[in-house]
Amino acid sequence: MAKKRESVEEPLPLPQEVAEALERCGGIMGLTGSLPRDEALERESALYRALADPIRLKILVMLAIQPLCVCVIRVVLGISDSKLSYHLGVLKRAGLIAGEAQGNWIIYSLTEMGRRVLGRRIDLGEG
Repeated sequence: MAKKRESVEEPLPLPQEVAEALERCGGIMGLTGSLPRDEALERESALYRALADPIRLKILVMLAIQPLCVCVIRVVLGISDSKLSYHLGVLKRAGLIAGEAQGNWIIYSLTEMGRRVLGRRIDLGEG
C-alpha cells in the first residue's frame, strides 16, 4: 500500500518579483482559491473546442444571418450528412445553437449565448 504524502508547502525557488506577487495574493492557497471551478473550466474548454473548427464557425455565421435547415447548411458547406451531424452536435453541446422541429424539418438557430460569443469574436459586417 502506498504511503499518503502530506501536503506541506515548501518554499519554492522563485524570482523575487513572482514570490512577492504570490505572497500578496495569499500564497499557493490564495492562488488556487482564486481559480474557477473545474466545471467552469470544462465548459469554457468545450466552447473553445467548438469554435476551433472553420466549418463550425461558418455554420455559426450562417445561422447568425438566418435560421436554417440541415439541407441548406449541407449544400452551402458541401459536406456529408454524417460530418454535418457531427459538427451540429458539437455546437449544440457547447450551447451555441438549438434545433426546433417544424413538421419534418429541424430548423437550427443561434442561442442567445451563440449570438454573444459569435458577436464578440467575428465581425459579421465583413463578407
